[in-house]
Amino acid sequence: MVKINNINFGDNSPFVLIAGPCVIESRHLAISTAEKITEITSKLNIPFVFKSSYKKANRTSLNSFTGLDFSEAVEIFKEIKNLFNVPILTDVHTENEIESISSIIDILQIPAFLCRQTDLLIAAGRSEKIVNVKKGQFLAPEDMKHAIEKIENTGNKNILLTERGTSFGYHNLVVDMRSLITMRELGYPVIMDATHSVQMPSSSNVTGGQPKFIEPLSKAAAAVGIDALFLEVHPDPPNALSDAGSQLQLEKLEELLVNVQNIDKVVKGY
Repeated sequence: MVKINNINFGDNSPFVLIAGPCVIESRHLAISTAEKITEITSKLNIPFVFKSSYKKANRTSLNSFTGLDFSEAVEIFKEIKNLFNVPILTDVHTENEIESISSIIDILQIPAFLCRQTDLLIAAGRSEKIVNVKKGQFLAPEDMKHAIEKIENTGNKNILLTERGTSFGYHNLVVDMRSLITMRELGYPVIMDATHSVQMPSSSNVTGGQPKFIEPLSKAAAAVGIDALFLEVHPDPPNALSDAGSQLQLEKLEELLVNVQNIDKVVKGY
């Protein structure tokens, strides 16, 4: 089990929601979205971790939005943490970023494209923070043992593993639900990222998606058994500055969570 504050990942605990907009577009959007998700999860008694990127380092197009100024994003993270008393997760791309952000962030996320970067994994482990490693689209689930070994080598065993789809030909991803079981057998809690899993990578000058599949994938993963559900949510996905094709519309979140929670209760018996 991995624990942050009063939130438990694993050990048959109720699933945790990790959610927020893909990237911090503005203070207003980040705070208003965090407020609405906090309201919904409090009502449903679902543990909540706020997520958003301060920087998008792997955009398809050179001209795509990559984020606000670092110092501005950091202040927004601090404000959300203080206002809503929630842990914060964000992704990191270099060892220097980890040094700059680890005093503010509760969970460091290793992006899927970087899950084999040894120096990055070791630096994340040495931070003593919880480290969420996203399974690369190019990896078999059992190969995540190598990422685990690199982090464990630092003495850090606060590790989470996330499924986000596997490359299937060109411009498409597929989720093999068996990977959730395989990764859990490696000894750590597993997370289903149901929004990146519906992406259609580089289908034009931006990454597209099929958001109609977010809910069925979330429910299927809950039926298999997950420790957390990862969702990128936005009040107006078509006009989002990043991942416009795959984010969940905020107004649809509560209904989805009710359905997932009902399945989670049956699977875990609480």
